[in-house]
Amino acid sequence: MSPWELEPWYMAGRLLLALVLGGLIGFEREKNSSAAGFRTHILVCLGSALIMLLSAYGFPEFASEPNVRMDPARLAAQVISGIGFLGAGTILRNGMSITGLTTAASLWVVAAIGLSCGAGFYFAAILTTVMVLMSLWILSAVEKKFFRTKREYLIKVHTSQTHGVLNAISTLLEKKGVVIQRLALEEDDREDQSDLHITMALRIPKGMKVVTVVEEIRQMKYVSGVSVE
Repeated sequence: MSPWELEPWYMAGRLLLALVLGGLIGFEREKNSSAAGFRTHILVCLGSALIMLLSAYGFPEFASEPNVRMDPARLAAQVISGIGFLGAGTILRNGMSITGLTTAASLWVVAAIGLSCGAGFYFAAILTTVMVLMSLWILSAVEKKFFRTKREYLIKVHTSQTHGVLNAISTLLEKKGVVIQRLALEEDDREDQSDLHITMALRIPKGMKVVTVVEEIRQMKYVSGVSVE
């Protein structure tokens, strides 16, 4: 058999391995409610493996042509750059924080695993999958314990005073070490008075109860109501 040809059962085995390895990483992302989950990772890994197979074995009839040079990496190379568009769609920016980078990176590495399966690099593909899963599971636990020292809450404040209240709330939060991530104001003008609705995404230091922050804001002058999500 020509080196540019591959038995159907051997090809099916490579695709099946890509499905399993991509599914393992996708299952972990699905458990964490990521933008790209179980099915997305399977499709990316399986598609990458198919493109690798197509690139390497899809044109055997042209291999013997004198003016044709076969390049098994010609289509596979486009996967590496093309997967960036899919990964970018999982990255979201909320105020000063950015989420989705881990999922974008997992999609990129899943594409590489799929290419490895399609090329027959079984050991490298399986070892990389194990290392990725270890990174996502173990390092996630380490990150939650040592690095995520703050929690985020969405707090809505209703006040009958439109001037000076926001500055007073900001001063109070700054003294308590609370960071305002996002801020939205909505003013409701009526004939007798004007109401101000303040929506804030707050990052509260670890060890501080959100109830304490809400209660102090509620006791401020002119504040008529506070709700938290």
